[in-house]
Amino acid sequence: MSRGKKGQLLNLVLIAVAVIFTIALVVYPTEGFQAGIAGLKVFGKIVFPSLLPFFVLAEILMGLGVVRGLGVLLEPLMRPLFSVPGVGAFALSMGLAAGYPMDAVIASRFRETGQCTRVEGERLLAFTNTADPLFMLSAVAVGMFKSPAVGGLLAISHYISAFLVGICFKFWGRNDKDHLAEVQARTKERAQGFIFVRAYQEMLRAREEDGRPFGKLLGNAVTESMQTLIMICGLIVFFAVFIEILSKSGLMRVIGAPIAVIYHLFHIHGGLVSPTIAGILELDIGSAQVAGVDGPLLQKLALVSGIIGWSGLAVHAQVASVLTNTDIRMLPYFLARFLQAAFAAAATVVLYFLGMGQKATQAMAHIPAVTGVGQAMSNHSFWQVSSSAVGLWLCIVGGLLVLSLGLLMVRRVRIIAFHTRIK
Repeated sequence: MSRGKKGQLLNLVLIAVAVIFTIALVVYPTEGFQAGIAGLKVFGKIVFPSLLPFFVLAEILMGLGVVRGLGVLLEPLMRPLFSVPGVGAFALSMGLAAGYPMDAVIASRFRETGQCTRVEGERLLAFTNTADPLFMLSAVAVGMFKSPAVGGLLAISHYISAFLVGICFKFWGRNDKDHLAEVQARTKERAQGFIFVRAYQEMLRAREEDGRPFGKLLGNAVTESMQTLIMICGLIVFFAVFIEILSKSGLMRVIGAPIAVIYHLFHIHGGLVSPTIAGILELDIGSAQVAGVDGPLLQKLALVSGIIGWSGLAVHAQVASVLTNTDIRMLPYFLARFLQAAFAAAATVVLYFLGMGQKATQAMAHIPAVTGVGQAMSNHSFWQVSSSAVGLWLCIVGGLLVLSLGLLMVRRVRIIAFHTRIK
């Protein structure tokens, strides 16, 4: 089939889905309205306070040149491990602390300002697209599964899988000619000398290139952050309504029929079929539905871990919207999410049998799981969510700096020892 015919077929499918969805909204207006309200609550209680400080902070730090300076200090860590520039650690730390889609916002800004190549941006997105710890430790573990031990199991599995994906994607696009040319040109421009001096010089140069007064920089940061958050809010509400309509209309069972056959073959609980479809579409709703199924704990934990690694098409749509002004491709991102979902589920099973599963089972309280992430985190105020996320980010950046500078010192000690032996 030619590319033109494929495009026409895809367009017809999208038209059909849009028409069916519109008709379903007319048939189920109350359910659609309630789902939309639930999506708004998730955005207001969790997403908005988690992301707004980081969006504003990231733009200010990049405008002031701090990110470029940190990139020099973090190059000894990020380049050998993941074949990305040192500034990639900033995207990693932001993604770890704030969650989706903070990493995509940072990566797109890096690409727009020429701080990374297209290939490096794709590598960054592959392993920095992580869920924030507050979601896994509080919303999923305590709120949905009623077991703090579950949070540790899911978080460790999630971050192990992200690290493995980063190692795998280290070789992505390594023979790309444009990428190699950009890296070579950037290497020639790099200043020589003591690393802290180079970091300071790079920070000053980045600030001079930006040139905006601080007042304008702050205003632009707030304006651009709110525009991005409004887009994210709309996508969360849309997918919340979409999933509810699929469930009420019975289309969820039709779509899930192939998955039901696969689950039956591998003796996986049949009640997990609908939550799997919901998780493919939207992370929060899918995780909550999995927790509410009366099935084997190991299967539920592995599925939730896979859903968090996949992150849901709602997050994928957010990432795609953020990347529209760049040449970063979505195909590597999709491949990385699928790979991380598989790694995360496998790591969960391994850690479960290594003893963490027993702790999770013993800590389980006989309390019905909540129905949504908004209810799961209703006890956290705006200030609590924001302050804990910013504090976590500072700890992550500090830890990454210590690792990077430690690796640099070890490398230099080895070089000195080698030269001493030669003499």
